[in-house]
Amino acid sequence: MKFKNMLMGVIAGTTILASSHAMADTADKRIAFSNNYAGNSWRQAMLQSWDKVTGEAVKTGVVAAADAFTTSENQATEQAAQIQNMILQGYDAIVIDAASPTAINGAVREACDAGITVVSFDGIVTEPCAWRIAVDFRKMGREQVKYLEKRYPDGGNLLEIRGLAGVFVDDEISAGIHEAAKDSKFKIVGSVHGDWAQDVAQKAVAGILPSLPDITAVVTQGGDGYGAARAFAATDRPMPTIIMGNRQDELKWWSDEHAKNGYETTSLSIAPGVSILAFWVAQQVLDGKEVAKDLTVPFLRVDQDNLAEMLATTPEGSVANVEYSLEDAQTLIKSTK
Repeated sequence: MKFKNMLMGVIAGTTILASSHAMADTADKRIAFSNNYAGNSWRQAMLQSWDKVTGEAVKTGVVAAADAFTTSENQATEQAAQIQNMILQGYDAIVIDAASPTAINGAVREACDAGITVVSFDGIVTEPCAWRIAVDFRKMGREQVKYLEKRYPDGGNLLEIRGLAGVFVDDEISAGIHEAAKDSKFKIVGSVHGDWAQDVAQKAVAGILPSLPDITAVVTQGGDGYGAARAFAATDRPMPTIIMGNRQDELKWWSDEHAKNGYETTSLSIAPGVSILAFWVAQQVLDGKEVAKDLTVPFLRVDQDNLAEMLATTPEGSVANVEYSLEDAQTLIKSTK
């Protein structure tokens, strides 16, 4: 299956490990994972994918260690200190989901200067010595508005739910939404931060709704759609079209509403298993492979025609996912040459 089409295939992808002979050059290498936040279902699924796949990689001798660490607060200073500690512990590579694209660059540079391979993903860093793996988050924002333009040719009022303030992902998705809205008949009449968590989003939406006009649709970033739906359901307002972010609770609510009244929307997000892709890219760099510094993966999208399939393969409380294999990473690397 071609890499660009892989995400639309089997969600619970099978991890393919290379033979121990092929991986001999990294059998003694130690990889650490620096994660800045774990407070929502996407991050939990991401960490579960990391533990599952890297645990097998360590067991089969692909690498000597693949330890994951999460900071207690989403603070760049804390993550920078964490990375500096990883340098002192002598890890050969550090995989990072960063609290800021720029604020931990100093620590990343220290790691590179110490001969450590650094691979960032999702929340990427701008330090040139690091590798970066991301989806086109601006496109993800623009795609939401494009979908709504097809549903509502005359436009309407939009409520925007953003993610964690100051994080690269939040800034990029929001920028894409605003770019597309500027060239459309839609007007963004309100914006709140939902922190990619349904409980936070529900409170934020409930707090702003009394001050807003009628809402046609809600543009989101993931983890906030179900919370928005609950906030609207607690009022006498009509339910708007809420863009979802592949969380199981969102997909279940959507499925139930479609069965009751024909409700339709779309859902899109980066797959949590991108952490595994970052692991394999780090392993390939350590194995001496030439890898481009910037790698782009497609986002995972759910529409009405594949909703039932996606929901059936997404565990309760989790997120629609793809667990990338070494073969996937090698295909992605080759596609950039």
